[in-house]
Amino acid sequence: MSHAAKTKVMWPLWGTALLMLTGGSMPLELKSSAFATNGSIPRKFTCQGSDVSPPLAWSGVPAGTRSLALVVSDPDAPDPKAPRTIWSHWVVFNIPPSVGSIAEGAAAKAIAPEAREGRNDFEKVSWGGPCPPVGRHRYFFRLYALDTTLDADAHPTRQQIEAAMKSHVLGTAELMGTYEKG
Repeated sequence: MSHAAKTKVMWPLWGTALLMLTGGSMPLELKSSAFATNGSIPRKFTCQGSDVSPPLAWSGVPAGTRSLALVVSDPDAPDPKAPRTIWSHWVVFNIPPSVGSIAEGAAAKAIAPEAREGRNDFEKVSWGGPCPPVGRHRYFFRLYALDTTLDADAHPTRQQIEAAMKSHVLGTAELMGTYEKG
């Protein structure tokens, strides 16, 4: 990191401080061609559709990034009016920094040979699309740029990946979409 770069501490929903580089470089940004930020996630990507992961693309990976991690979760489970847990939908880690996107319906090995998937709260080692029991839920897609690769158990949970990432985050990007069964 150059002396001209500034740092900014961000506090996401779950209280972990994330360090973001600002100043001389472009911020890490995450987008999907399937839905807009704060927009509705199409049915195709949910339990009521094909239940495939949406396409994602990013830019602005900070210098010094050795790997990327993607965590998709729902903080509104089981009911947005009375949330009790953060439900994990997808955990992908050790994505090489040279990779700039994930194709629709991709598994970790299709992203890159070194990429790995963790276990979600559906007890699957894959994407588990939105499937809210009641109300409109928010789904946060968070991409983390890390200064290391993660040496984790075979299929770690979101909580295990978040613990392993602590003090290794160079930047983060977030995309939020919503879904309600109709």
